Amino acid sequence: MGPLWPGHRGPGWRQQLASAWSLLQQEEYVHLSLLQGLSHHVLPVLGSCGHFYAVEYLAAGSPRHSALFPLGRAAPRGGRAQARAISHIALSFLDMVSHFDRDFSHRLHLCDVKPENFAIRSDFTVVAIDVDMAFFEPKMKEILEQNCTGDEDCNFFDCFSRCDLRVNRCGAQRVNSNLQVICDKIFRHWFSSTLKSSAVSFQLRLQLQQAVRECTDPEGSAGSWRAAPSVFWKLRRLLQAALKELQEAEK
Repeated sequence: MGPLWPGHRGPGWRQQLASAWSLLQQEEYVHLSLLQGLSHHVLPVLGSCGHFYAVEYLAAGSPRHSALFPLGRAAPRGGRAQARAISHIALSFLDMVSHFDRDFSHRLHLCDVKPENFAIRSDFTVVAIDVDMAFFEPKMKEILEQNCTGDEDCNFFDCFSRCDLRVNRCGAQRVNSNLQVICDKIFRHWFSSTLKSSAVSFQLRLQLQQAVRECTDPEGSAGSWRAAPSVFWKLRRLLQAALKELQEAEK
């Protein structure tokens, strides 16, 4: 990198070069830097020092929270306020799914979906705060295409492929999706039971429960391993209906 170093070669240029090189070895830093200014669903890099870098601080989610994420003043007592916050957050998750699927040159795959890897801004925007296990499509194919003796050998955390037993190789294409995993790891906690909240009508809660089940287990409902695109729009429509219902109840 020495001959390509664009800066003035002052007294500290070798240290600056070493710092830049050490940062570039960290895949998460590279991802965050590449997405800087392109996505409000990832953390901005605020600065760096040596091989350390600083990002915006947001409190991570946790299964210990009843809503998976600390809602603070947004829902101090649960009830309608919590239901409204969850609906906003769920819609932001859907926005993130669409954004990562469509808005870059290659699809961005999330292979480690859990509350601890996300945070919520005060406006309920979902932010991926740990992208160590996020991969663009070319890298995802490279990771998945491995030797196998069965489908279980083709599972890379939350990103699944299938084993072609004719050649004992995993397919390069991921067979599940970000949406499917988020439905399983996040939405199911909120919408798996019609009894969890009385803030939204029973009929709407039942429809949300069924939509999340369809999203999580598409093989059982539609005969396909990957969640159908229609379930995305169904979830979006139902969540918007829930918000409208909650707003009308407050009038």
